[in-house]
Amino acid sequence: MLGWLATTQAHAVGPAEPGKEPLADAGACIAASEARDADKVITACGAVIDNAKAARSDRINALIARASIFITRGEADRAIADYDVALLLDPTLADILNARGELRRKKGDRPKALADFAAALRLNPDHASARSNYHTLAIELERQGAQMAVAGRPSFNCATARRPVEKAICGDPELANLDREIDGSQARLVREAAGPAASRALRRQQDAFIARRNAEFGRPGYDLKKAMQDRLRQLNGADGY
Repeated sequence: MLGWLATTQAHAVGPAEPGKEPLADAGACIAASEARDADKVITACGAVIDNAKAARSDRINALIARASIFITRGEADRAIADYDVALLLDPTLADILNARGELRRKKGDRPKALADFAAALRLNPDHASARSNYHTLAIELERQGAQMAVAGRPSFNCATARRPVEKAICGDPELANLDREIDGSQARLVREAAGPAASRALRRQQDAFIARRNAEFGRPGYDLKKAMQDRLRQLNGADGY
């Protein structure tokens, strides 16, 4: 945090025109921040933030200091709000863009987080943290997009489905997702099996499950969803997943 405070000094401007409001004590804010006194940071830095006569650099420093307290208290929205104001005062703060992106990512706002990381890199192409954050999040979003593209689709082609059980799976997105997950887990186990014999055994187990599913679907008491969930748990538990 203190490193961020130092970087803002280069952007200092003169204080606003004198008025009736007394100048806030920026020193008290800095001292509270260095002492890690959360309550004093909130009050002392808050006074600087709200003071119309405070220099821009002092307000930025105060906003960053207060945001750090909000982060430690788990108040991400309030920290983001302070970073928003700091970036309005000085849009060139790459560290703050990266920090805001990290908070947005934790909150699940991935598109805005990616935009923050990209903006930080435009300002400072050598920003290692922003580069790492951008890279990992871009991959995460790409995978998420790929998963969304197949959401609600089973492992087989519904256009050629003939069996009643297959048509039931195609007509229910939850069952379709279960079918695709079963197929993916089965393929992974076969791929990682220790030798041809183990691969054949896994394929026979899957063939037996499908044959039983096809034969029992529609009979009184048969629960297709439960049968598929049990099969998925069996597959994923086979190697500790």
